Amino acid sequence: MHWLLLHTPPLLGADNMAVDEALMERARLTGDAVFRVYTWAQPTLSFGRNQTAIGVYDATRARDRGIGVVRRLTGGRALLHHREVTYSVTAPLANTSSLRESYGRINRLLVNGLQRLGVAVEIAAPRERAVAPTAAPCFERPATGELIVDGRKLAGSAQWRDGGVMLQHGSILIDDDQPLVSALAEAKVPDPQPAATLTASLGRVPAAEDVATALFDAVRALECAGAEEIDLNSTIDGARQRALGRYLDDEWTWRR
Repeated sequence: MHWLLLHTPPLLGADNMAVDEALMERARLTGDAVFRVYTWAQPTLSFGRNQTAIGVYDATRARDRGIGVVRRLTGGRALLHHREVTYSVTAPLANTSSLRESYGRINRLLVNGLQRLGVAVEIAAPRERAVAPTAAPCFERPATGELIVDGRKLAGSAQWRDGGVMLQHGSILIDDDQPLVSALAEAKVPDPQPAATLTASLGRVPAAEDVATALFDAVRALECAGAEEIDLNSTIDGARQRALGRYLDDEWTWRR
């Protein structure tokens, strides 16, 4: 499978989700995989695909704090995109295996890339069962297979499969803003345990460009030596515009 690499500038939440969905369509048409790295133009609370948001989170409180709200195609719990780096992988399922195997394959890329930065990252294997979606932040505690540093969760990921293609995306924390997720809940939620961060692990604040470079080097080392960087161009504009309406629509964002 041929891989391409895409580092996009900061976008609003709806735009970021629309680009990921458009890249799924691209994977369906071309058979290519794209490893994308991106950030967000404003702090944004994102809900998992099937997470209950109505009566759990306060839309007015989020708006008053200048926080955007969006619902992802993928599952999982709410998280705040602010001082973090998000990655996505879109690929045809013909070139992937089971859900567990594809998670493992992408985890190897993440671990390799983060270790290139100097992060002592590991893959979690806790004994507890995964936590059901609630108002507690995504980074409250790691589930099996998630990335950790010193036992604390550094990256949260989720995957969606549809029409012969997959999207996996996840958030890698630069600093820990996740307690704000609980502050946006309508009912009081206990303060979460501190998450791991790149800043704490490295003793410095890494630039998003440095994280992207390390992850792209991992793709070239482990998946596709000829992986080339591409720009966000007009080839996905049609699919991007078709998808955008979904993420701007309150009926999708607050559908449950």
